[in-house]
Amino acid sequence: MVAKCFFCFMLFAGVPGCLAGEYLGQLSVNPYAPHSTSGIGANNYRIKQSMENEYATGGPKLFDSEGKFHGNLNGNKYDPDSISNPYGRYGSKYSPDSINNPYGAGNKYRGDSPNNPYGSGWTIIDE
Repeated sequence: MVAKCFFCFMLFAGVPGCLAGEYLGQLSVNPYAPHSTSGIGANNYRIKQSMENEYATGGPKLFDSEGKFHGNLNGNKYDPDSISNPYGRYGSKYSPDSINNPYGAGNKYRGDSPNNPYGSGWTIIDE
């Protein structure tokens, strides 16, 4: 019963069906967005734990509103898929797929960007 309710919630929450794992919320600076990690009472323990671990590989994964992967939420600057890697595809301030690129995926004017103060943010899935 709980699994059915969770599946229905995920289906109607706008999370693409191809994503499997535990839904941890929306990475967003908008505290009023539904399930925002910036919202009052948001439970960010798993995300904070992963981001503080500089030796972690993997960790929670970021997906935009179209289901496109945008990196791992961990503090490992050597992980090629980490948003903390300043030379990687998902962490470089010059990469179009990076949350750290103010002119690419991290653009604060993009509707689903986590940096948009009025946007919906990106989905966080813990696999």
